[in-house]
Amino acid sequence: MGAATAAADPPHDCPLCPRLCEFRDAWRAKEPDWFNGPVPTFLPPEGPESVRLLIVGLAPGLRGANRTGRPFTGDYAGDLLYRTLVAHGFAKGRYEARPDDGLTLFETAITNAVRCVPPQNKPLPGEIATCRRFLTAVLAGMPKLEAILSLGAIGHQSVVRAFEGRIAAYPFKHGAKTGIGHVTLFSSYHCSRYNTNTGVLTEEMFLRVFGDIASLLDRQHPVASVQPDAWIFD
Repeated sequence: MGAATAAADPPHDCPLCPRLCEFRDAWRAKEPDWFNGPVPTFLPPEGPESVRLLIVGLAPGLRGANRTGRPFTGDYAGDLLYRTLVAHGFAKGRYEARPDDGLTLFETAITNAVRCVPPQNKPLPGEIATCRRFLTAVLAGMPKLEAILSLGAIGHQSVVRAFEGRIAAYPFKHGAKTGIGHVTLFSSYHCSRYNTNTGVLTEEMFLRVFGDIASLLDRQHPVASVQPDAWIFD
């Protein structure tokens, strides 16, 4: 896992959003061994200059990335996301829901629209807007970026606004793809347990989105069968 530039990652004690700071400090007192801070962008070993695909989620999960310090690590959303990334050649290794599991990304990076865990997984509009400066910095540091995958409407809208686009001109729709700035923006429902349990997002739907991205990037990696028993999940 690489480290993003200083401008692209908020400091561990980022003071910008008082409500999120209060929530973060409360969980530091409850669980002092957890990460409990703004979660940095997960980068490939070659750094941001090698990234062709950026995945943008909503915010860290309380017992997922907020606990582990790596995006989508430690909860169900990560189980589905990382095995799909490996199946399409965007990641290498074995995902074991730990930041030290050795899994690495290939030409891919993962970040969130909001870097700190919000109460009830619901960031306020002002918090989303405040944190956008870090997403903008992430984008600025990726000269080879060709594709962005937004997971959920908030991630999608944050990307559009980071490119100074109008939300009405780029409506969120699962499976959609559109040009914005110098990249292609792909959209998917978030791979949360709630969405998959209710059938809003099926694994087949998620795989199709990644198939479209792989085609755009001329990725010839064969898609392996995604078998849950081949993975270790928390």
